[in-house]
Amino acid sequence: MAPATIICIGMAGSGKTTFMQRLNSHLHTKKTPPYVINLDPAVLKVPFGANIDIRDSVKYKKVMEEYNLGPNGAIVTSLNLFSTKIDQVIKLVEKRADSFENVIIDTPGQIECFIWSASGAIITEAFASTFPTVIAYIVDTPRNSSPTTFISNMLYACSILYKTKLPMIIVFNKTDVQSADFAKDWMTDFESFQQALSSDQDLNGEDGTSSGYMSSLVNSMSLMLEEFYSQLDVVGVSAYTGNGFDDFMNAVDNKVDEYNEFYKAERERILKKKEDDEKRRQTKSLNNLMKDLDLKDGNKDSEVLSDYESEDDKDVQGELLRDEDEPEREYTFPEDRNSELDPVTDSDLQSRYQEAFDATAKTASSKTAEAIAQYIRRQ
Repeated sequence: MAPATIICIGMAGSGKTTFMQRLNSHLHTKKTPPYVINLDPAVLKVPFGANIDIRDSVKYKKVMEEYNLGPNGAIVTSLNLFSTKIDQVIKLVEKRADSFENVIIDTPGQIECFIWSASGAIITEAFASTFPTVIAYIVDTPRNSSPTTFISNMLYACSILYKTKLPMIIVFNKTDVQSADFAKDWMTDFESFQQALSSDQDLNGEDGTSSGYMSSLVNSMSLMLEEFYSQLDVVGVSAYTGNGFDDFMNAVDNKVDEYNEFYKAERERILKKKEDDEKRRQTKSLNNLMKDLDLKDGNKDSEVLSDYESEDDKDVQGELLRDEDEPEREYTFPEDRNSELDPVTDSDLQSRYQEAFDATAKTASSKTAEAIAQYIRRQ
């Protein structure tokens, strides 16, 4: 069975790397050590042992110096360089697939450098097309106690879900500082969120007067996100104490089943459609090229037969149409044809051939003699 791949994504400061360390420790405790991959090229130290580390392949500081880039540009370029070898990474994971039940991947804290870059899409697609893949979106719970901040974070999570088209788990981290119960209530009970919104001093001011526009906007977004919430699994964990990681792994199992049932079929359909579109494009381009070279009209055998032509076209195109009344030709051996000749007819034919030959020879001889005589007289 293919191992489940968990891609950890989160805002800077959300405790994502600490979450990775605690998850790695938790799985080791369960006697199911994961296969760990670090994709953050700018980190100085990681609190876990990585089987594959991007820093072994790409030197972040040298990329900054060589290409004259800033921190974010160097991260994107490092990921671009690493993504060119993603096929080798997939092969390495596949070789060890029988030894691991989970693959966990840490990504850069600059979330946009991974999610919205071409390299991030390539890496995500490579894993998602090979293994059951789940997105773990890490949220800093204390920072999202405000309804407006909470809605902003959920909108970002929604954009990631529709960008990756993969099952997602919302992980409210740092529950040792503040419980995530309020966030779960806001995601399941609209009235609870409305009440929190009306008492938010940052939005309404200390006197309780609402700005109108912001309140209406947040209300509209919360209503829109109800459908988004229904597609998510939500868990609260503490990367510091280790609480909630059993619930997280149960959510991963649920999302793996969801991936196999829905997402895998959808991804295969999308890939098949892309492959068919590419075949059609290549066939059309080749037919146009042959038409430009006058090959298509001059030589019917040189036409390109597309796999996507109609069945009637396939039956007719390239065939030599015969007259229905024309008899079918049959091959006969020479001795068979000789045995069909009549001996009497052969003798008659031979006598006629001989008479014709003699007459022709006499005529040719007389004409030749007369020509010689005329030549002598002129001399």
